[in-house]
This record gives sequence, C-alpha cells and structure tokens, in this order.
Amino acid sequence: MTDTTASAQATGDLTGNVLFYTKPEPLSVDAHGKLGVDPVERPYGFVAQSNVVPLTVTEFAPAALSYPVVFIGPQKQPVAVMGLRQDENLYVEASGEFRGDAYIPAYVRRYPFVFANDDQQQRLILCVDRGASFIKEGGQTPLFVDGQPSDYTKQAMEFCNNFEQERLRTESFIKLLTDLDLFHTREASFTPRNADGTAGEPQKLAEYFAIDEDKLRALAPEKLAELRDNGALGQIYAHLVSLAGWDRLIALAFQRANAMPTAANA
Repeated sequence: MTDTTASAQATGDLTGNVLFYTKPEPLSVDAHGKLGVDPVERPYGFVAQSNVVPLTVTEFAPAALSYPVVFIGPQKQPVAVMGLRQDENLYVEASGEFRGDAYIPAYVRRYPFVFANDDQQQRLILCVDRGASFIKEGGQTPLFVDGQPSDYTKQAMEFCNNFEQERLRTESFIKLLTDLDLFHTREASFTPRNADGTAGEPQKLAEYFAIDEDKLRALAPEKLAELRDNGALGQIYAHLVSLAGWDRLIALAFQRANAMPTAANA
C-alpha cells in the first residue's frame, strides 16, 4: 500500500511517510464478512497527529479558506498544512472533531477505505484499514449484508472511485505546471517579538514548492488562455491566496500554547 503524504519535521522540512493506514487489507466477504463500523467518540482522532493532509486539485478553493495549500516532495504532492510541528494538527480538537470552520479533505473522509493497485490484474482493489479502531466484529454498520457489500460499503466504493478520478486529474495538473516550469521553492517563516517589542530573529517554519507568480505572468498569452480555459488558472490562484494562511496557523499555534502552557514549555 503506497497511499502516502508528508509531515513537517521539527527542522521545517517536509518529507513523505505513510499516513493513517496501518493495516490495509483487500476487502472481501471471507475476511471481513462479520465486520462493521461502530460510532466513535473521536471520529477524526486519527488525523490529530498529522500536520499535512493530501489534497486533490479540485479541493484547492475550499481548502484555501482554512489552510495553506502547498506542494511537497519530488512528486509535488499538493497538501493542506494543518500544523507547524510534526505530530500536531491545529485543526483537530481534543474531542476528535475538526474545527467547525475547517474544510475536511476527501483523503480524510474516505478513511478507512482506499484503493490499491493490483499490478497483475491491472485493476484497483478496494481495501479497508483493519487497524482502524472503529472497525469491529459485529459493528453497528456492517460491511456486508447477506454476503454482499452493504450500502455503506457501496457508498465507500463510489467515493473512492471519485477520489481516484480526482487523483488522476491532480497528477495531470502537476505535470502541466511542471512542464511549464512554474514551480519554485519557498519558505514559511515567523519573526517573533523580543520583550522590548523589537523584531527577533526570523525562524524557518517549513520549506515547500509553490507557483512562481513571476513565471506565471511571463507565460505567453496563449498559454495563460489555455490555463484559464482548462480551469487550472483558478486553482493556481486559490493556491497562491491560501499562502496567507501561514499567519492563521501561527495564531492557532499560539492559542493552543496559551491554553496548555505546561505542555508547551515541556
């Protein structure tokens, strides 16, 4: 299983690792016929220690209202940045719920299901994360009914199908921007205030890829028109506008630190 994303390290670097799925298994009535899903007290608790979550390109606009939308890693994976430190998500409350004003990415909403490639059969296989705490034998919402996928499982399959189409669309979007050489490296930084009110030394928060506005403006008119007509230009501007969200993340980090001063100073 290679559903991957990245998490920000304490140094500010963004690197890739497996996200959420601890024990994905191909879904089958033989192996999972008695399993179901139980309601949980902390429905998004599994996201609480992930400070970035992958996005598809059509999510840029809604995600930009909540998070910085940046690109990371060799594949320029688009992600929503939800925290400044590894293992900290500033948008998931202690209750395990997302903040009410926050957009919840499709990558999160599809969990615990995911598609895996079957290279031999040249097809996608629906998998379920057997390690999910709310997947239990005799669970309230069954995965199968009378040996057939339940309505819940059918809806999950449809959602994963749609997600796969959006993932492929995102790959095409990234390739287009790469071919046009529109990416450049940027840093997010924070300048603290000293006790006397003067500016302190800037601190690097993260390094990531972003669209270079100068390169974008320098494109030939016909290329800009192409980006406009295929919808890419709107997504590019959603990404650029979202970068103002670093200030929001810093403010949320201070709010959480002030609420938990002992933990923050530990």
